[in-house]
Amino acid sequence: MAEQYPILVLLVLLFGALLVGLSGMADRRVCFPLTVTALGLAVAVSIGILQRVMDGGVIRYFVGGWSRPVGIGIELRIDTINALVLLTVTTVGLLTAIFSFRRVRDDKTEKTPLFYVLYLLLIMGLSGMVITGDAFNLYVLLEVSSLTSYALIAMGKSKRAATAAFSYIIMGTIGASFYLLGVGYLYLRTGTLNMMEIHQAILALDGPSSTIVVAFVLIIVGLMIKMAFFPLFGWLPNAYSYCPSSTSCVVAPLMTKVGVYVMVRMMLTVFGTEWVFSNLQYTQWLVGMAVVAILAGSVMALAQVELKKMFCYLIVAEVGYMVGGAWMANHWGMVGTIYHIMGDAFMTLCMFLAAGIFLKQAGVVRIDQLDGMFRKMPWTMAGFVVGALAMIGIPPTCGFFSKLYLIRGGMESGHWFYVGALLISSLVNAVLFFRIFEIAYFGKNPAEGHAAHHEEPSVQPVIKEAHPSSLIPLYLTAAIILLLGLFNGQIVELIEHSLNGVQVIGTEILVEKGGQG
Repeated sequence: MAEQYPILVLLVLLFGALLVGLSGMADRRVCFPLTVTALGLAVAVSIGILQRVMDGGVIRYFVGGWSRPVGIGIELRIDTINALVLLTVTTVGLLTAIFSFRRVRDDKTEKTPLFYVLYLLLIMGLSGMVITGDAFNLYVLLEVSSLTSYALIAMGKSKRAATAAFSYIIMGTIGASFYLLGVGYLYLRTGTLNMMEIHQAILALDGPSSTIVVAFVLIIVGLMIKMAFFPLFGWLPNAYSYCPSSTSCVVAPLMTKVGVYVMVRMMLTVFGTEWVFSNLQYTQWLVGMAVVAILAGSVMALAQVELKKMFCYLIVAEVGYMVGGAWMANHWGMVGTIYHIMGDAFMTLCMFLAAGIFLKQAGVVRIDQLDGMFRKMPWTMAGFVVGALAMIGIPPTCGFFSKLYLIRGGMESGHWFYVGALLISSLVNAVLFFRIFEIAYFGKNPAEGHAAHHEEPSVQPVIKEAHPSSLIPLYLTAAIILLLGLFNGQIVELIEHSLNGVQVIGTEILVEKGGQG
């Protein structure tokens, strides 16, 4: 059974979606338990995969049992890096599914089966993107996850949800087209779609190839649209703000992070670090663009009055963190990027879980509506505070350590503007979240409170604390944020083992820690 784990993690989600679709039409009450069961099994299998990789090294699984010398089987290839990212994807999916119970039941009863079918297919697509070893299969799974996310976003009650989903469709289709064109160029030049074989073919080329360069540029541009890298982020704020709370809690933490992971995988496994950092002269340009992304995302977040919109622009800045770290061409930059992919997924999940609870329990949309929330909803605010401190970068949360590794990478590679931008962004985060703490603890200033009292003399409705089905995912997420920080050394050792152990990354750029490409 353990040998079948790579395909099993996808099959339990796929057949879970099938069962939910068939059974849900007869009885909508079975949708939630079936979804949680499928995701629970996926998490358990992901843990088993991570354990196998830690014990026995890289897992290579050929779908159908057809290896490349015999047939054209699709390969699933798992090392410690994508095993960790896979566990992150399935865990976020499970926590959000638990959180969705009351919201899906109350908000869209008639669409419950459809929601959970799309939800499971989304997690399956993202999981497949993480573990696939085939460049074209990655495109197929990218489209599975994209199409399901479009539909999930369009389910929002707001009239702007459909418009936001349409904008996302346009940009997402352009991004996917760029990626597919790049894969086509790779196939024309190498004659294969297997990632490892593409890399070997690139190594065997005599001198630089303009076809490979064009393929690389097309793939990276397509992925940057998908991950909402500045200035290609225009679709993200509205899409993540106006969709249902359960949808935003899964797409906001995962879609951009998996996009960054795929970019890293392309750099490491398909093209190879020696080719990317030695033959191409893009490092300074892309780190510079990351600096602009960090500062722009932070400034735009500072200007927001809506809570979810603020979080969305912080995502833009966080993508800049990771892209800059990956393109610094040194060991600690890459380690910090991979660690931040996992940490930021849970930090973002914590923020959107809290925002969903505030919206459901108190109708909070704007930041100033959090007036006195520490008194009204103390348990929810406690979970929110953990996520907020992680976003700022306060120890012992994972946000502190990921920023520490990224700053170390920036200092050792001499990218001081990146280091400065990251520090400025952290200070902006501190301003944003401590402003929320002030409003939630002390309330509005007396003038505003007096005006509000005269405008609404009626008795304010009593705000109740959230149901345990909402608080449990929030608290588990907060606990994971702390655990990732407390055990950052062990996690980084796993990442370093994979970086130093995979042959295609065995270059001085990454092995010699602190080396500059």
